[in-house]
Amino acid sequence: MTSTSRLCEGRVAIVTGAGRGLGRAHALELARHGARVVVNDLGVAADGGGRDAGPAEAVAAEIRAAGGDAITSDHDVADWDGARAMIELAVAAWGRLDVLVNNAGFVRDRMVVSTAEDEWDAVIRVHLKGHFAPARHAAAYWREAAKRGVAVDARIVNTTSGAGLQGSIGQASYAAAKGGIASLTLVQAAELGRYGVTVNAIAPAARTRMTETAFAEMMKAPADGFDAMAPDNVAPLVAWLASGEARGVTGRVFEVSGGAIAVSDGWRPAGKVDRGARWQATELGSVVRDLLASSPAPMPVYGA
Repeated sequence: MTSTSRLCEGRVAIVTGAGRGLGRAHALELARHGARVVVNDLGVAADGGGRDAGPAEAVAAEIRAAGGDAITSDHDVADWDGARAMIELAVAAWGRLDVLVNNAGFVRDRMVVSTAEDEWDAVIRVHLKGHFAPARHAAAYWREAAKRGVAVDARIVNTTSGAGLQGSIGQASYAAAKGGIASLTLVQAAELGRYGVTVNAIAPAARTRMTETAFAEMMKAPADGFDAMAPDNVAPLVAWLASGEARGVTGRVFEVSGGAIAVSDGWRPAGKVDRGARWQATELGSVVRDLLASSPAPMPVYGA
């Protein structure tokens, strides 16, 4: 793979859920910019069922056919030992790890009142634990390297969602997991910076198996012209965040869709009243109403 400007030359990256959609686009873009890529994917269905090695193998083959370097991983990102083995696979193959892109996930769309316990647990597991476990083992690898005096310039790129930032009707488990990932990103950035690791998150809007049905009209490809919802549009930001150029950027959430990129500003007080003493409940009606009247309106929940 050749490019006039290869931002990730010589870097080693893991991309989870890289067999299709956004993950596939990330893996191909990182490879175009010179990264050696571990293509991780279980090949599950959109709801997490089944397994198929084909998608990961196809992406790795595409990278190699274009002159890049890639291997596959079928490790379960939410399995503690599997996540560790995935990190070890990258290091064994190429002697290092520089980038972890956490992307794997699936949905079990239900209204709150009809969500079953196993559906909730499955979605929280793959998204939230599936982000934590690989990052935990990657962070341990980088911390140990830093303690040995090795110069670490590593990246974690997490995947949250507009559903996690604003909520999404019919996607309580998914929104809760993605909101947790945004908060996890902030903590990881604060804790891992001392070891030379930056951590950021993207909240992409793109056509994937998780969105093309739930938001069919929005995600439909145009007959001609710019396809704003193509997952390829998201990948350049991931490649840049994975590169040396992004060394000073950490603890941020970027919303990206089509040609638009925005920095998402997280929860923070929009107004405050402090009387310096305990309130009586009967006093708070006017206080809360005044605070709400002087504060920005919340972003609307998706589907509301």
